Amino acid sequence: MAGRDRIVHLLRQLERAACRCPAHSHTFHQAAAGGRNTDYAFEMASSNIRYGVGVSAEVGMDLQNLGAQNVCLMTDRTLTRLPPVQAVLESLVRNRIRFQVFDDVRVEPSDSSFKEAISFAKKDSFDVFVAVGGGSVIDTCKAANLYSCHPDADFLDFVNAPIGKGRPVTRALKPLIAVPTTAGTGSETTGVAIFDYEPLKAKTGIASRALRPTLGIVDPLHTLSMPERVAANSGFDVLCHALESYTALPYSQRAPCPTNPINRPAYQGSNPISDVWSRHALSVVSKYMKRAVRDSEDLEARSSMHLASVFAGIGFGNAGVHLCHGMSYPIAGNVKTHTARGYSVEHPLVPHGLSVVLTAPAVFSFTAPMCPERHLEAAEILGADVRQVKRADAGAVLADTLRHFLFDLQVEDGLGAVGYDKDDIPALVKGTLPQERVTKLSPRAHTEEDLSRLFETSMKLY
Repeated sequence: MAGRDRIVHLLRQLERAACRCPAHSHTFHQAAAGGRNTDYAFEMASSNIRYGVGVSAEVGMDLQNLGAQNVCLMTDRTLTRLPPVQAVLESLVRNRIRFQVFDDVRVEPSDSSFKEAISFAKKDSFDVFVAVGGGSVIDTCKAANLYSCHPDADFLDFVNAPIGKGRPVTRALKPLIAVPTTAGTGSETTGVAIFDYEPLKAKTGIASRALRPTLGIVDPLHTLSMPERVAANSGFDVLCHALESYTALPYSQRAPCPTNPINRPAYQGSNPISDVWSRHALSVVSKYMKRAVRDSEDLEARSSMHLASVFAGIGFGNAGVHLCHGMSYPIAGNVKTHTARGYSVEHPLVPHGLSVVLTAPAVFSFTAPMCPERHLEAAEILGADVRQVKRADAGAVLADTLRHFLFDLQVEDGLGAVGYDKDDIPALVKGTLPQERVTKLSPRAHTEEDLSRLFETSMKLY
């Protein structure tokens, strides 16, 4: 009996000493399965990425390796005349790849333009998709791949709730190779496709890890064809991806805790791995963005921003964004007559990166009280001297740092400069409310009145 008692005693000691961390605690997992309110885990997902000068020449070999028999290549009409598409087409022809081209992608796509691409994809039996372009092209190609693999699905089935049904994607999609030509969206790394939902005049999207490209081919030569304002607005998207994901609500505070891992959202909240990518992206933006905008032939700067887009994409693709992006969607969706400098489009346009960054000073001034250390760290990375700054002043310091950054890059002076006034604020707030997929990741809870004040503050920047 003495021996048995000793064994029981040792087992009890081991139980008391057992690891109680979320990854190993049996009692913790019982709580999670039993209805825990907030999440206890996060997961990292990203496309395979290949980077190198001239690496687009390999895409034809990649398609051969995949056994591709019928490829759908998507781009836009402006890009068809530029070196990135020519380089990809030459690789396809050289490797005897059978392909068809869809070049009717709309810059800042809408539900209608998505549906046109989906219809094209459904007309033939494509076994691989290739997207050559910026976020608009890559997102359109993701949607075409998704719905061609779900031919009986209603368009709103996979669109994020509350606009759509937000159903999980449970069927495997076809391989998709993304060749980004802008240094901004990070769409080559993420499972997100964004579009203007015209009935509500607001942006929404589809978010599922299943949408992630199989491979992102990041060729810095492609960024040399970006006009100055495209480079600037793409860079602002990188800037806000990094800032928002780093300051997002921590994953362990996001609710609800999924009852099944398939329901864990792609945008999970800030987490230790995303933090690394987001901070590094912000450092690269601070060092290289102004050079990249001002000199289109500065290959070092444009290459660095192309990588920063990937870094931030991995960060926000798993952590998410929050108020800047949530508020940007009605800014872009309700555009009246604004003509975007440097864009060859025939419709009024507030480019995505611009629509995001115009509210950034107001947003980060608002969110700073919830995580002042992170806001101060961001300001310091962007060049501010924060050695004597109090935690209570973190928001003001980051906001001022952003204003100086934007002024140096000749950004329009607030929402008023792109055609909005105070009378538009109710519509802008209304368009933000359905964006809870991202706005709920704000570290600070907000009301409609808070959103109204943020829009009002953003009417003028300087």
